[in-house]
Amino acid sequence: MSTAQSGTAAVLGDPSGVSDTRPEVVCLDLEGVLVPEIWINVAERTGIDALRRTTRDEPDYDVLMRYRLDVLDRHGLRLDDIQQVIATMAPLPGAAEFLDWLRERFSVVILSDTFAEFAQPLMRQLGFPTLFCHSLVTDDSGRIANYRLRLPDQKRAAVVALQGLAFRVIAAGDSDNDTAMLTAADAGILFDPPQSVIEEFDQFPVANGYDEFRALVAQASTREL
Repeated sequence: MSTAQSGTAAVLGDPSGVSDTRPEVVCLDLEGVLVPEIWINVAERTGIDALRRTTRDEPDYDVLMRYRLDVLDRHGLRLDDIQQVIATMAPLPGAAEFLDWLRERFSVVILSDTFAEFAQPLMRQLGFPTLFCHSLVTDDSGRIANYRLRLPDQKRAAVVALQGLAFRVIAAGDSDNDTAMLTAADAGILFDPPQSVIEEFDQFPVANGYDEFRALVAQASTREL
């Protein structure tokens, strides 16, 4: 039975000791791994504390997004206003160098629940890596009228699809909404996660900082790096 079928990740490498010759791809979450949390930064820079609410406060993503869109409407914020705030943000210190290191050695795909229209300024600073995410629906005035999910549970689905294309997948994320992706992957890594995630998902190794991240990716790979 394949990893995708069993739903169980080999935490670091292949425990059977059998050589795996599939090409490897690294799938990364975006926010908290390469860039700061976008909504929290928008909240801080606009002074709208209501936008600090995240999936930790409201696990139902649709309920959370409807709430956020209502807050934006009440404050008269348009897409351009938010993009201007995001344009002042920068990747996490060391993220660009880490991503460069990865891309020299692996194919890399960023899997995120953010929106393409939000991510663009940050993607530019990271050299436009491949990003799979969602999209926004705006009206003629630039008001964010709705959002469009690319597909449900898209992080896990992308990992399974890549495995179906004969890739071996190393996945990394920082929060509990990444763990389905990590479990489906051939090797899963937590990067700077909160303690609650470490305790609940203790089957995954934890990287604190990019030096440890590099080491764990190298350990998870079946190749000499």
